[in-house]
Amino acid sequence: MKDFTNKVVVITGAGSGMGRDLAVKLARRGARLAISDMNPEGLKVTEKLVAETGAEVHAQILNVAEREAVLTYADTIVAHYGVVNVVFNNAGIAHHGEVERTEFKDIERVMDVDFWGVVNGTKAFLPHLIASGDGHLVNTSSLFGLLSEPGQAAYNSAKFAVRGFTESLRQEMIIAKHPVKVTCVHPGGIKTAIARNATVSGDHDQKATAAFFDKYLARMTSEDAADVIINGVRKNKARVLVGADAKVLDIWVRLVASHYQWVTAKVTGWALTKAK
Repeated sequence: MKDFTNKVVVITGAGSGMGRDLAVKLARRGARLAISDMNPEGLKVTEKLVAETGAEVHAQILNVAEREAVLTYADTIVAHYGVVNVVFNNAGIAHHGEVERTEFKDIERVMDVDFWGVVNGTKAFLPHLIASGDGHLVNTSSLFGLLSEPGQAAYNSAKFAVRGFTESLRQEMIIAKHPVKVTCVHPGGIKTAIARNATVSGDHDQKATAAFFDKYLARMTSEDAADVIINGVRKNKARVLVGADAKVLDIWVRLVASHYQWVTAKVTGWALTKAK
């Protein structure tokens, strides 16, 4: 998809961070936007920013974990615009905590939003993307969909699942010869609110953990991340690595294979001590 002019673009998790910047940047490229988020205040800000570009925008509160709501939302957007060309399944949450200290409900919550939210959005909009004759589906995984991290079992599980789901779907679209391109996005440390909004288990200090992430790990702005993602979609990339950390660590894991786990365990143990 070289040109977004007059394309109808759906973005979940558009109330802040990469979702907001994707919405604004695509609006400036002439897209017509359908944005959603769970945060009414954040969504209202994004809606205003998009409207200021002169782009058409439809904004709606949406919990991507509620399947029936997502299915209804897809019908609403198609009824409003008549077509859907691009879908960014971007909404996500995070949780930090060791498996033995993490409650089932915490794992389920992350899986419901980060994985099932992607599945719900994909299933709801895929028929409409196919019908558009020029569709593109963009699912957000993570650097943690490429390698695992201690204390991130719930998040890793969801993001690895998104990666597998998305890569499989891309191949299915090729086999079926459907006019739908599929891209999986793997952001590294991006300056968004995801760490500050994350929940924690055990004796972890949520504010300290978030502060450590923001200070030492979040290297790229969400504005720059949005540019990388949009360029990846324009080039029909199967995988978009966002940030130098994502690119370097992807290569590192490929080179050292499972040996990365020992190094990561040692480094993370040190980092957790610094964060407390």
